Amino acid sequence: MRAVPEHFARRHPADLQAKMEAASRPVRCILNRTLLGHETSEADGVTLFKATGADKDAVFATADEMRRQTNGDRVTFVVNRNINFTNICYMGCRFCGFAKRAEEEGAEWLSPGQIAARAQVAWDRGGTEVCVQGGLHPNLPGTYYRDIVLAIKAVLPDMHVHGFSPFEVWYGAAKSKLGYREFLTDLRDCGLGSMPGTAAEILDTEVRKKLTKNKLSTEKWVEIICTAHDVGLPTSATIMYGHVDAPEHWAAHIALLRDVQRDTGGFTELVPLSFVHTESPLYAQAPGQVRPGPTEDEVYLMHAVSRIMLNGFIDNIQVSWTKLGAERARQMLAHGANDMGGTLMNESISRAAGSRHGQEITAREFCDIIRSAGRVPVRRNTVYDTIEVFENHDPEEFAPLVARQNADPCDFMKMFPVAE
Repeated sequence: MRAVPEHFARRHPADLQAKMEAASRPVRCILNRTLLGHETSEADGVTLFKATGADKDAVFATADEMRRQTNGDRVTFVVNRNINFTNICYMGCRFCGFAKRAEEEGAEWLSPGQIAARAQVAWDRGGTEVCVQGGLHPNLPGTYYRDIVLAIKAVLPDMHVHGFSPFEVWYGAAKSKLGYREFLTDLRDCGLGSMPGTAAEILDTEVRKKLTKNKLSTEKWVEIICTAHDVGLPTSATIMYGHVDAPEHWAAHIALLRDVQRDTGGFTELVPLSFVHTESPLYAQAPGQVRPGPTEDEVYLMHAVSRIMLNGFIDNIQVSWTKLGAERARQMLAHGANDMGGTLMNESISRAAGSRHGQEITAREFCDIIRSAGRVPVRRNTVYDTIEVFENHDPEEFAPLVARQNADPCDFMKMFPVAE
């Protein structure tokens, strides 16, 4: 078990006060109002996203304090497996490097039985969740989504199935000739436990036209999410940033998520997703018009401002370690984040876009990373109920499901001491 470095002791509010005093008056006023419990407006969010210098430091300190007030020193993670059941998709989203044509080398389409078998492997490794998503295969029958859930539940009745983005629900409902409510109610009755709030990208029509030709509009995304919440399916929320967007889009997106949460209360967390440009057609076709992902400061600010704007609405800000890498994900724990996401076991979508941060971080590795940041590791389930607190012990150790052939995502941990 790794020791907690002394220099990572919890930040004292006096440090926050010093940073507030150094900030400009406009930013200080916004942050003081937030700390007093007032809602941060969309316009104020834009101001915070543009913060530099001492203003930026005050934003980070405020987000960290709000994280501490809401979540304490516990940092959560879930033991899960990611199952991308097909990479065959003809939707043509310009940012996506994952999709393949059916005849391409490496094209894959799993049967419900194969998906259930992968879920069984996850269960045997201590997993409590499978995250099931895939491309929009042109030959996919409308019953395929329910067949997946039924197949998993037939062999693993206690496995939580977290599946199907709003884009997949839009597609499946159309294939089934059902309304969203009827389609989602059926999936819930089959055993679906929750949905990923992916396919959100940026909830702005002009940006979506550039990313996806607006095939799933903002209005449809919100309608499907609200319907899921209404039939009893909680969802995550996401934002994908750092491409053809700007702070004004980010603040509007987060404000819209907040409005949805005000109405439904169905979001479990926000997951900021940094755009990975390396293998993205969007960047390859127009590198002069598309940014190669967010800057380092923008990554910090996205997590921090999200915490500030969503204070009192969405309590959990999750880090996407597949996008950022484990070392930078750990740094987000000082910028408003309180959740490290899932172990995943397999990861395809970020890798297809060019990410080189690995496919799995084990529960034992998560505990080491979290402790090195001076926090307490907590294993949770999908909806953030506590399963186990690792205050003075470690979880069972498993080797990565897929052998690591290149760099270990946790190599940076060698700089931290190991307790005797």
